[in-house]
Amino acid sequence: MHIHLARPDITEMERQAVSEVLQTQTLSMGPKTKAFEELVAKRIGTKFAVAVNSGTSGLHLLLRSLGIKKGDEIITTPFSFIASSNCILFQNATPVFADIDPLTLNIDPEKIEAKITPRTKGILPVHVFGHPANMEEINKIALKYNLFVIEDACEAIGAKYRGQNAGTFGDGAVFAFYPNKQITTGEGGIIVTNNEETARLCKSMRNQGRSEGTAWLEHERLGFNYRMDELSAALGLVQINRLDEILAKRNQVAEIYKKKLSRIPEITPPFVAPDINMSWFVFVIRLPIKINRDKVMKYLLNQGIQCRPYFTPIHLQPFYREMFGFQPGDFPITEEVSNTTLALPFYNNLTDEEIDYVLNHLEKAISHQ
Repeated sequence: MHIHLARPDITEMERQAVSEVLQTQTLSMGPKTKAFEELVAKRIGTKFAVAVNSGTSGLHLLLRSLGIKKGDEIITTPFSFIASSNCILFQNATPVFADIDPLTLNIDPEKIEAKITPRTKGILPVHVFGHPANMEEINKIALKYNLFVIEDACEAIGAKYRGQNAGTFGDGAVFAFYPNKQITTGEGGIIVTNNEETARLCKSMRNQGRSEGTAWLEHERLGFNYRMDELSAALGLVQINRLDEILAKRNQVAEIYKKKLSRIPEITPPFVAPDINMSWFVFVIRLPIKINRDKVMKYLLNQGIQCRPYFTPIHLQPFYREMFGFQPGDFPITEEVSNTTLALPFYNNLTDEEIDYVLNHLEKAISHQ
């Protein structure tokens, strides 16, 4: 048996929607993108949405629209996909890391305030694995020190914190739609905000610095080619309309995993806080430190079971160590978590038989230690 780590959920509706775009002459900057933006904004509960070609692009534009520049500092988490920190470097600003909560795996608000300096301009929390960060405490700190809040919600579409949608707590947020995400546009992302000027700047900068109503070869500011194409938007329109169905499927798979994992006492399943509606991006378990995670992973891979350590600490990535001089031990909770996490196969239509196959071999891998 070969079981993928992730798979998109594509139906005939998505294939038909993309095919219909191919029957037209408009493959970019057309009605599908506008409709997708409007639908996402309505679903999330923001006034504006700006579709782009990746979550990374969205984070970059959002920071740029807020005026983040060289010499500025943004406090963020070292336990994330590297893009959440790289986007700060794109603006020649400095990412300042604060360690994580050992349960939620999100940035720990209690560790943020000590990182604030006169150069601090914002906080960039990441809703890791679809579990929202503690936005109440983060926003209190941001208000106290007059800081921007930029939500990296790339892994958390449909998640809620105390009944409020992830992506609606800060100055802006970004969702991503890579094929392993809850919903996909192939490649793509979207910025959401309630600030009209932020939305206007992001729309201009995604389109080479053009503004609405200007000539095609007239560029008011430095911009980028970060547009979402019409094929991606058409795919996204169907997927966002299926979001409730997709989230329910993923929740069901997660519940089956958690129930069946109870027979393996060595495994710690993902934690979900009581005031959270989780949007399951990946299913990441924790192994005891005494168990060699890499040997377990190798055993599973040899059985045709895709798995992966989630995440490698950003501060220990080679070029971050070279740029900033980070060393092992700088963020001990992040490092301990990183050494013990393992993402198991997880997608909408994962079957009971496949889950049993994964867990049977996981149990064998642990017993062979």
